[in-house]
Amino acid sequence: MEDFKGLELKVFTLPTCSVCPAAKQIAFEVALKFGLAYREVNMNTKEGLEEGLTYQIMSAPSIALNDEVIVRGHLISKERLEEEVRKRLEKWRARASFEKG
Repeated sequence: MEDFKGLELKVFTLPTCSVCPAAKQIAFEVALKFGLAYREVNMNTKEGLEEGLTYQIMSAPSIALNDEVIVRGHLISKERLEEEVRKRLEKWRARASFEKG
């Protein structure tokens, strides 16, 4: 496991969402696997709704890695989320090594 300090996996949820508990569990496990910070954003609060709107998220569950939305408004499998996160981390790793070198 590599540590990606400063990167955060965010799950946008609503209390009325029937699949949000599963989405939170999947996102938490993926964040743990990749050493990412994890945060739940309740879009039923003023702050949560405002944050969701900055990402143009209007339905739950939605998942974002830092400023990039991975999924909007539906449940994604753990395997698919891992694949999407891995792709983005590889891009960031390549960019970071390019900037160093």
